[in-house]
Parts: sequence; C-alpha cells; structure tokens
Amino acid sequence: MALERTLSIIKPDATRRNLTGKIAAKFEDAGLRIVASKRIQMTPAQAGVFYEVHKERPFYGELCEFMASGPVVVQVLEGEGAIAKNREVMGATNPKDAAPGTVRADFAESVGENSVHGSDAADTAAAEIAYFFSGLELVG
Repeated sequence: MALERTLSIIKPDATRRNLTGKIAAKFEDAGLRIVASKRIQMTPAQAGVFYEVHKERPFYGELCEFMASGPVVVQVLEGEGAIAKNREVMGATNPKDAAPGTVRADFAESVGENSVHGSDAADTAAAEIAYFFSGLELVG
C-alpha cells in the first residue's frame, strides 16, 4: 500500500465540545501521522467554495452555514492507505450506522453534525489539502 496524504476536518460541533485532542488521538492510534494542523474559522463563502461539489444538493446551504458556525481544525494526515484508513476511523456518515469506536459513533450528534470530514479519493485529497495548506506547511 502506498504512502498517502488526506485532509481531515474536525467540524464545529466537535471543536465546540473540546473533542479535538480525542479525535486526533483516534487518527494517530490508527497509525496516521498529523503532518499539518491549524484551527481556523471559515466564512460561509469559503465553506461554499470548499463544498462546491455539493452545490446542487438540498443540504448545501445548511452545510456551508454549519461549517462557518464555529472554529474547525483542518489537518493533513499521512500514512499507508491514509485515505481509506481515515474514512474507516471516521465511521459512516450517519452515526447510527457507524461502527463502535469510530469518531462518528463516539462523538457525532447527528448526520449533519457528524464531527469530522475526510477526503474520499486521491484527487479530492490533493485539491482539499491545497485549499487549506501551502506546501511549506506540510511537515512530515
């Protein structure tokens, strides 16, 4: 399996409840290395650009408002098969369907406020990482 990088976002519902360290520990315990991390506050417009792929979906506006409702922690995770590993650690989008011990099973409040975002493929990971980080900020 190849060494990969993926984007992870700890969402406003989780930062509001001071879960950043607990969530980061789950990724690290799974063998992923955090090679970049910062706490930011997105505007609705910035969230709109980031989630543009969902623009035609009915939840788009609500998603953008939610992601701008409080601080988020954006991070780059690195490891063997990091994209799949990150998605495994996050768990299913619907916390009711998430496996025990996953981030969403343990911390999500609802389908919409599900504590984390993760890239779904190599091309989206590259674009998402570039949206938040310059090459100088990625330190392995």
